[in-house]
Amino acid sequence: MDDSALVIAFAALTGPLPKAGVVVVAALAAAVLLARDRRARALAMLGALVLAPLLLLTDIWNSPQLHIVHRHPLEAVVGAAVAIAALALAAAVIARRPWLVAPAAVCALPFRVPVSTGATTGSGTTTANLLVPLYFVVAAGALAWIYAAVRGAGGSESEPASPGRRPEDELITWVLRLLALYVVLYGIQAWYSARFEQALQNMVFFYVPFAVLLALLRDVRWDGRVLRLCLGVTVALAVAFSFIGFFEYATKTVILSSKLAIANGLHTYFVVNSVFLDPDIFGRYLAVVMILVAVALIYDLPQRVQVAVTLVLAVLWAGLVLTLSRSSLAALLVGLAVLASLRWKPGRALVVAVAVIALGAIAVAVSPTTFGLNQGINGASSGRGGLVSGGLSLWTDRPVWGYGSGSFVIQYRRHNRLTATSLSASHTIPVTVAAEQGLIGELAYLAFVISAIVCVVRRTRGDPIRSALAAAFIALVFHTLLYADFLEDPTTWVLLGIGLALASGPVRERLGAGAAAPGVSGRRAATATGP
Repeated sequence: MDDSALVIAFAALTGPLPKAGVVVVAALAAAVLLARDRRARALAMLGALVLAPLLLLTDIWNSPQLHIVHRHPLEAVVGAAVAIAALALAAAVIARRPWLVAPAAVCALPFRVPVSTGATTGSGTTTANLLVPLYFVVAAGALAWIYAAVRGAGGSESEPASPGRRPEDELITWVLRLLALYVVLYGIQAWYSARFEQALQNMVFFYVPFAVLLALLRDVRWDGRVLRLCLGVTVALAVAFSFIGFFEYATKTVILSSKLAIANGLHTYFVVNSVFLDPDIFGRYLAVVMILVAVALIYDLPQRVQVAVTLVLAVLWAGLVLTLSRSSLAALLVGLAVLASLRWKPGRALVVAVAVIALGAIAVAVSPTTFGLNQGINGASSGRGGLVSGGLSLWTDRPVWGYGSGSFVIQYRRHNRLTATSLSASHTIPVTVAAEQGLIGELAYLAFVISAIVCVVRRTRGDPIRSALAAAFIALVFHTLLYADFLEDPTTWVLLGIGLALASGPVRERLGAGAAAPGVSGRRAATATGP
């Protein structure tokens, strides 16, 4: 092939084809979520796993991180071969023990690797913090699942034989339909976005792999052993991350974020981020884990378990305080309130909530400066009040279809040229969806969120495992109103995947549900499901 042919081929790949590719890969992700036939789902998984990296390569082909590939193609081929061999080995292990994908994914959730991307801003090429270990687990799990499906393995144990017969199954189906609808709309609305490359990367880095992850988790047989293992891995990681935060605070050093190190140097207080790039992300992770663990204190578990849980909560609470993440503290309170309301009568839960709010109000009154409340609402929220009003203004300009997927940052800067660059990122997901996708995307998003909450909460009273998952999911939804990243956070998909799996009838029966039915003590219910 001569040089002119190469130029033509590259022009095609960087022209309308990537936009069509985003729509196609979004449709494949939707098929992964909705397909009932195992082989059809396997084909969708395979297509998504192949097309998504190709789209990414077209986007970053001329970016700095691929210069080494251009200069040393042989070494790049060898490296790719080694990666594929490692992936095949991991897939073979998971194929023999499919349940391993669950603890492996949970273990990989927090770890991000800074990678330069093809997207550019006024300051140059951007750096994305990618979940590379999680992508590896998802790819390996998907290959193992595809292999089993092609060989004609039996149907999924997490799905009923006749979907839609029970109310729970019908609701699960609608949750998945609405999620698939939102993903497809996101791909379609990337066509007219002024920042198409951001929409493409969101699809490739988040929506596609996380849709595959959710499908894999729904297919896991969630017995007590797997649940306890996943919880144990999560708690161990959270405690380890907290101690890293203690080290940062004691030595007044920040491990990963140079931006946070500069900010700490400008203030009298010191904020920690552990292995996370952002204190709010660290705080969100700790809040979710605390909610999952705290359920042990309100059910009749053995005393030794409750003592151990109390010690863990003390460590995680100290780590959360050092993040100074007000959004994470608020999410924790919301999650604990949901836990209480699912365990006790609403009246008792209300008393607990009022007591907690009163204690928080006293703390704020004693030292408002610590919480930034002496700066007004916009200052206390680090400028997020302005982002909300600016986002709503963008929405009123294009109320039906919005400015296009992934375009919030660039459109916000265009309409607010005097705004600091650090404040141009979104911090309120519903407002962002309205600005980028208009009523079309907003209605789909809200319908999905509401149906997902109803599904994970439905019939959870007296069930410690499902109550903890429901409370953590609702807390995460609340956190997205104050920070960012809902469907861009793999924790959302993990909690939803496990929650949907446990909401289906066969899994509840196999686990014993743990529901404290009349005449069944809380201790017996907790024993049936494990801590």
